[in-house]
Amino acid sequence: MDGFIQQLLNGLMTGSLYALVALGYTMVYGILRIINFAHGDVLMIGALVGLSMIRLLQATFPGMPPVLVLLGATVVAMAFCAVLAVVIERVAYRRLRHAPRLAPLISGIGVSLLLQTLAMLVWTRNPQMFPQLLPLEPIEVLAGASAHPAITNVTALTTIAIAVSVMVALLVLVERTRFRRAMRAVAENPQVASLMGISPNRVIVITFAIGGALAALAGVMMASNYGSAHFYMGFLPGIKAFTAAVLGGIGNLKGAMVGGLLLGLIEALGTGYLGAATNGVFGSNYQDVFAFIVLIAVLVFRPSGLLGERLATRA
Repeated sequence: MDGFIQQLLNGLMTGSLYALVALGYTMVYGILRIINFAHGDVLMIGALVGLSMIRLLQATFPGMPPVLVLLGATVVAMAFCAVLAVVIERVAYRRLRHAPRLAPLISGIGVSLLLQTLAMLVWTRNPQMFPQLLPLEPIEVLAGASAHPAITNVTALTTIAIAVSVMVALLVLVERTRFRRAMRAVAENPQVASLMGISPNRVIVITFAIGGALAALAGVMMASNYGSAHFYMGFLPGIKAFTAAVLGGIGNLKGAMVGGLLLGLIEALGTGYLGAATNGVFGSNYQDVFAFIVLIAVLVFRPSGLLGERLATRA
């Protein structure tokens, strides 16, 4: 039970990051029926922009509280990546909306490589140390009820709390406002939606901007938890977040959230228990395998995902 609580905390932290990124994938797919494979690299750009802003704020305002430094850097990174996502949509996808499905896929891969190259030129190939601005003192969970309590810290708990709060806020935005109806209308038939006074381009731009901002938030939180940022850090999280979106039912916001959290738990519990059962042979070095096993299993046995796809097929 001690190990279960520890792995549960680890899985929730990782899964909440996957869920934030998966939301960007599923929102874009729900409207355009394309997979934005540059989305993981938007996460990377967000982390590196956040790092640059932290350095700038610390140099400009030496007495600024660390929490405010992290908050300010995160807000700037989210704004930057929201604009970046809109630019990606305008340059790489807008003219390919009615092209064969392979065209936007190839375009997205090209943008991904371009972003990685630009990141190498600006921030170099070397991993950058990300400052630990939140308290690092370990926090014991269920300390009085166990001889070996689970250990976590403020950064991990903050990551879970922020991710859950943002996901709830996004659900309220999409489910309780007019924007939901506009998204569904554009997803079903953009031509008819435009005749009803809805601007498809505006809805798509807002969708990309929200996804970019969420990816930047996940990038900054990921760098804060792991203490580093580099030009290649968005590739695996991007693939895993796509796996989470497929697992939950791509095109379904709740499915992306459930899929992200579930994938994080599968990774953590699989790594912890299988690693212990095999004396470390299948330990943390093999944790990435679990995500792809899940992806294969979902595509084979339930291609629509756990919660299916709620958005209508475009006419």
